[in-house]
Amino acid sequence: MLNLPQAPAPICVADKEILVVTNADLRESANVACWPTFEDYAQRLETALTAQGFKMKRAHEYDAARGHGFISSQKEGSELFARIDPEAPLIVLLTAWQYSHHIAPSLAKHKGPILLLANFDGTWPGLVGMLCMAGSLTSLGVDYSRLWSQSFEDEFFNSSLITWLKDGKLSHDTSYLQDVSANHAVLQTPAGQAGQQVGEFILKNKAILGLFDTFCMGMMNGYFPVKALTDIGMPLESLSQSALLVEMEKVPQSLREECLKFYEDRGMTFQFGSDDATELTREQVLEQCAMMIAMARFTTRFGLSAVGVQYQQGLKDSCAASDFAEGAIGSTVRFPIPDEDGSIIWEGKPIPCINEVDMGTAIPQTMMWRLLDAMGLPAETTLHDVRWGSEYEGTFYWDFEISGSVPFEHLKGGVAGATGYRQPAMYFPKGGSSIAGQCKAGAFFWARAHYEGTQVIMHIGTGNAVELPEDEFERRRKATTYEWPLMNCTLDGVGRDDLMAGHQSNHITVAYVPEDKLRDVLQAFVAQALTQGINVKIAGSAKDML
Repeated sequence: MLNLPQAPAPICVADKEILVVTNADLRESANVACWPTFEDYAQRLETALTAQGFKMKRAHEYDAARGHGFISSQKEGSELFARIDPEAPLIVLLTAWQYSHHIAPSLAKHKGPILLLANFDGTWPGLVGMLCMAGSLTSLGVDYSRLWSQSFEDEFFNSSLITWLKDGKLSHDTSYLQDVSANHAVLQTPAGQAGQQVGEFILKNKAILGLFDTFCMGMMNGYFPVKALTDIGMPLESLSQSALLVEMEKVPQSLREECLKFYEDRGMTFQFGSDDATELTREQVLEQCAMMIAMARFTTRFGLSAVGVQYQQGLKDSCAASDFAEGAIGSTVRFPIPDEDGSIIWEGKPIPCINEVDMGTAIPQTMMWRLLDAMGLPAETTLHDVRWGSEYEGTFYWDFEISGSVPFEHLKGGVAGATGYRQPAMYFPKGGSSIAGQCKAGAFFWARAHYEGTQVIMHIGTGNAVELPEDEFERRRKATTYEWPLMNCTLDGVGRDDLMAGHQSNHITVAYVPEDKLRDVLQAFVAQALTQGINVKIAGSAKDML
């Protein structure tokens, strides 16, 4: 007889009973803060299910000792799903950021219908967590449905829920995404031929992605198979955050001070205080300067085309947040960083920085940088969270908001338009400055990569950033995270529900382009991606530019 642990009591459902699970953060302080919002939406869901003759059954309960009832680790998720009837209809209710790896491996083995359900809210953004989980399940080859709502009372929510309860699946119109064939006519345009040359350059010479640790915050959709990266000419240089700390220690105090002075002299405002636990201090920013200098030196040492730092969870208890370093290193206006031999690293050029070491943004971000630089255009790139959005004067504007910093060139006013706030203590115990401000108006193109099997797939589109009036901009800042930079924008030919239905990530990659160059850049980028063996889906009205 085998000596295996005894099977726990199973969790089963009766007829017309729906099992509900919820997943969230690894950081307990965040889970405690987010729990009341979950309870609110759980009650709304229960009301909606009851109205359709169904009963909601929670697979796990509130834990008084912890102050919440979220699944907060892969261990918890695995133990819970080992008890769940694999045929049970399952709703994953998400009302906060969540670490997908807690439950995605278990969802991959679940045989019953799965619905990812998110609230659409800026302060408690379940939609961000749902988009991350959706992308993760897509790459794992899992059948699932997705649904989102601000109130859980609107017609779209009710009719969609009824469909899922009846059919066990829910489909949305994703026709905003159109396949671009591998031999598309765009390859024969002058811009397309330029893009082919850039793609061929990467395949031949490689674009090495240097990432200090990987798998940030459970984003399974941001961790690509080695073969997928190799096939497109963008291999991984796997670096250790412990080595980054060692390199930071080598940066002398005088150089750190010069670095901070560079940004102060150019008008950046830092909201300095004296309480290190709750306020931004000069010492925190000086440590961030050391991180930027160390990152740049690794870039030359390993011949990197892009660099990124995981930070959460690895460094959050060791040093100040990586965000200032990430935004500043990705800027053209950058403190002149001396290498060990005294030469200035990448002088006059941004170093693509991969926030949260997300390979799904590393791919388009690095490709964008290489293309724009080759075309003699501004080449600063960044990712943003698809954080929220709402209407203003009859138009829906997205709130794209990266969790800390953007290149200065993306902000209205540049360096002088940037404000450094202390990163929220709930997530960043060691503090550190953000690079906050209003992202400037202008045309941009966007992309996101995901994988299915080992094939890289990329969604590509265009958009327009706007500078909303101050009172409206402030409303949105206060409804999201005030300390972070905010881009308000529309996506050409892509509505709110389009993106929520078809996007495969919580992240989206953007680069500004002069409007008169947008068509050429788009054509070149699509051709570049096709040349690198990437399956391309063009989004919305961007197809009219090919």
